[in-house]
Amino acid sequence: MLLADLIRDLDFTCSGRTDLEITDVVYDSRQVKQGSLFICLCGSAVDSHQFAGTAAKAGAAAIVAQRPVEAGGASVVMVPDTRLAMALISAAWFGYPAREMTVVGITGTKGKTTVSYMVRSILETAGIKTGVIGTIGAVIGDRVIKTDNTTPESYEIQSYLRWMADEGCKAVVMEASSIGLRGHRLSGIRFDYGVFTNFSPDHIGGNEHKDLEEYMACKRLLFRMCEIGVINVDDENWSGIVEGHTCALETFGFSPKAGLAAEKEELVSRKGFLGVRFNLSGRLNFSGVEVGIPGRFSVYNALAAVAVCLHFPVTEQNIRDGLENVKVCGRVEPVKVPGNYTLLIDYAHNALAMRNILETLREYHPKRLVCMFGAGGNRARSRRFEMGEESGRLADLSVLTADNSRDEDVMDIIADIRTGIDKTGGKYVVIPDRKQAIKYCMENAQDGDVIVLAGKGHEDYQEIKGVKYHLDEREVIADILNGKL
Repeated sequence: MLLADLIRDLDFTCSGRTDLEITDVVYDSRQVKQGSLFICLCGSAVDSHQFAGTAAKAGAAAIVAQRPVEAGGASVVMVPDTRLAMALISAAWFGYPAREMTVVGITGTKGKTTVSYMVRSILETAGIKTGVIGTIGAVIGDRVIKTDNTTPESYEIQSYLRWMADEGCKAVVMEASSIGLRGHRLSGIRFDYGVFTNFSPDHIGGNEHKDLEEYMACKRLLFRMCEIGVINVDDENWSGIVEGHTCALETFGFSPKAGLAAEKEELVSRKGFLGVRFNLSGRLNFSGVEVGIPGRFSVYNALAAVAVCLHFPVTEQNIRDGLENVKVCGRVEPVKVPGNYTLLIDYAHNALAMRNILETLREYHPKRLVCMFGAGGNRARSRRFEMGEESGRLADLSVLTADNSRDEDVMDIIADIRTGIDKTGGKYVVIPDRKQAIKYCMENAQDGDVIVLAGKGHEDYQEIKGVKYHLDEREVIADILNGKL
């Protein structure tokens, strides 16, 4: 493509020619080749403006920057914000693929992944091929491209959108994280629907958000980028989230004032199934909707998904089947076992998530609630104390093991977890090897137990001393059942 065509949507000044043929768009100077357009980004650790000269020597035809750079003979496109520029350039480079599909964006502290998979499950039940971009990766059918972030960089997002459009997807659901919105990773995309799930303190400090006000302000951005906002009106922060919105608004919740409301929710428990049942009223009226994911929060997630799917050609049966059969990798994910107990895999890896999942499972009155977990190395020790305290308080038995110990000794991490558990007097056993810990849980399961393997969720690796080792808990469970472990 010509440079002029790639930068036409930008607010820019240019020194040099714009009628250059661009062979590739890159933001890593090590990937520059002859004729590339190199985009300089200001990261938390590295400012790639310093590599502009290197990129020019490697053959970059043009450089996009937000401050003066050494550019050799390359054209220099100066912009106020190179991250915004990269989003708009990437959309043009891949031929504006979002315009070829119906696009749904989901933001909120919790529930983004689950809602995205619920929407996908309902739509695909209705025969509408749907892609997902989020924490678990970029997904079409059974194909998954792993991503480093909940909301990847804008270039990657546009490449995934192009893949999905070319594969015949009619819809795509994206998790819109606050960091992704702040960093313009989703800029250049006009969302048909934006969803707000909930808001609570999280992601404050470090390289994330300086305070709650900034966190909310970033989430708020989605509702200036969509046509219709679908809002959880029960969340006390909803009005702050939609402040300054430019979209039409629809609401969901348990509140009678919600446009789509849930009523008479009840927990459902049968062998191999923990879930909820509820009735719908308002924009849709039918009873006995079942969701195959436990907890009251699953009703909120389901309401959000249904509210979006009402804008598609779906039937009541599509909604029922999509919600009852939805599976979200690593989110209270049930794994079939031959015994009379329930085995779940979940991504809970901090105190808040631990409390939420354990309180939810407590409501099903298991004979015992068993929680197997570890904690990440090279992270705040306070997180370990807090996780230990929550599990000690809420679980009947905690099985302490390794997670991603990274550069730390796993026994030092477990010692910190024990500090938290010891405050509660909760029972625990220590089994540092995660595979053996899973085996212990399964071999010692009692009828009526609910066992949750917490922390890894969708991850299929374990990071130890700088090395990632393959570890998929589903495979470990299968090996145990087949006598291979």
